[in-house]
Amino acid sequence: MPLPPLPGRPRLGRAPLLPLLLLLLLVGPARPISFQLPGKARKCLREEIHRDTLVTGEYEISAPPGSSSGPSANLKITDSAGHILYAKEDASKGKFAFTTEDYDMFEACFESKLPVGTGRMPDQLVTLDMKHGVEAKNYEEIAKVEKLKPLEVELRRLEDLSESIVNDFAYMKKREEEMRDTNESTNTRVLYFSIFSMCCLIGLATWQVFYLRRFFKAKKLIE
Repeated sequence: MPLPPLPGRPRLGRAPLLPLLLLLLLVGPARPISFQLPGKARKCLREEIHRDTLVTGEYEISAPPGSSSGPSANLKITDSAGHILYAKEDASKGKFAFTTEDYDMFEACFESKLPVGTGRMPDQLVTLDMKHGVEAKNYEEIAKVEKLKPLEVELRRLEDLSESIVNDFAYMKKREEEMRDTNESTNTRVLYFSIFSMCCLIGLATWQVFYLRRFFKAKKLIE
């Protein structure tokens, strides 16, 4: 027979823990992206990021084993307007960080650089680990500065994550409202255009009837 819970210490149910578990699953560590960069080639990665969002990243460019030439490539990160947020020539390994000013499409481009006096450059291996939002924050440093306990750090991380999810839903709701307004405006314009087209067709048909009637009267085919 199970013992009743002690007074003053309520038993924790599964329901309150379910949202926290779901948030922990959503916060899984992001995996870096790896791809091959051929000689004299240019590859770009694009991602949409919200405004006022911290973006950090680490990159490493390495030549394949057995290659006599070292890694040689240029890295440039820009927004849709072409503003350069980060640029590095002859990049091999490094880090970058910036904060977005507006919701935009950001592009990270790697361009292979062929050394002078050599033949075809073998494919280079590019590894990019790009984080933004909650993933980009260094909670270890925050814990040291604010002297937080491990549980408080985890709660801070979950709070930031929940705020990020709420902002994402708010943005999607705003986009849905904008798209709905656009659809309603388009439907109204199509309706007016359809009415105008029908009026033009009716007017044209009426004109044809009167014109043919006058023509047949002129030819004395009808009275």
